Amino acid sequence: MSRVRSDTERTMGVILEAAERVLSRDPAASMEQIAEAAGVARTTVHRRFTSREALVDAMAVWATRQFAEAVREARPDTTPPLVALFQVAANVLRVGRDWGLVTGRELSDGPEISELRTAVDACCERLLARAREAGVLREDVDAGWAKGVYYALIRESARSRDTDPDVLAARIVDTLLGGLGTGLRLT
Repeated sequence: MSRVRSDTERTMGVILEAAERVLSRDPAASMEQIAEAAGVARTTVHRRFTSREALVDAMAVWATRQFAEAVREARPDTTPPLVALFQVAANVLRVGRDWGLVTGRELSDGPEISELRTAVDACCERLLARAREAGVLREDVDAGWAKGVYYALIRESARSRDTDPDVLAARIVDTLLGGLGTGLRLT
C-alpha cells in the first residue's frame, strides 16, 4: 500500500471515528464540529464527504467492515465452536462500543454493506452448524432461529456499555446454550 493511500485511509478513519463520537453526543452537530473533533480542516471533511448523509453512509460501511473483521478474527471456521461462539460475541461487542450511533440506527443497505452482511451471516450459519455437529447445540435446533437468537443476544448486550465484553460474551453463550444447548430441556 502506498504511503499516500495509507495516509488517506488513516485520515478517513480519524474523521469517521470523530463523527461517531460527535454525532452520538449531538445528532445535529455540524460538519465543522466533526472536523474539529477529528483535528482536520473543515475542507478536508467536505472534500471526502459531499454531505452529512454521505458521511453517515460512510460511517455505516466503515462500521460494517469492522464488525465483519471482528467476526473473521474469531476464526469461527476453525476455532472449536464453543470458543468461537464466545469469541465472535466478545469481538463484536468490542467493536460495537466504538460504533454506538451506527449500531443504534437502521443502516443503509448499499452493495458493500449487503455483501459484508451476507458473508457474516454465512460464517455464523457455518459456526452454528459446526456447534450442532459438535454436540454443543441440540440436533433439532433450527439454524435460522439459532442465528436470530444469537444476534439478538449480542444486540441487547451491546447496550450494556459499562460491562466488560468478555463477561457479556459469556452471558450470551450461557443464555444461548441454556435455551438451545444439549443440557436440560423444558419439554
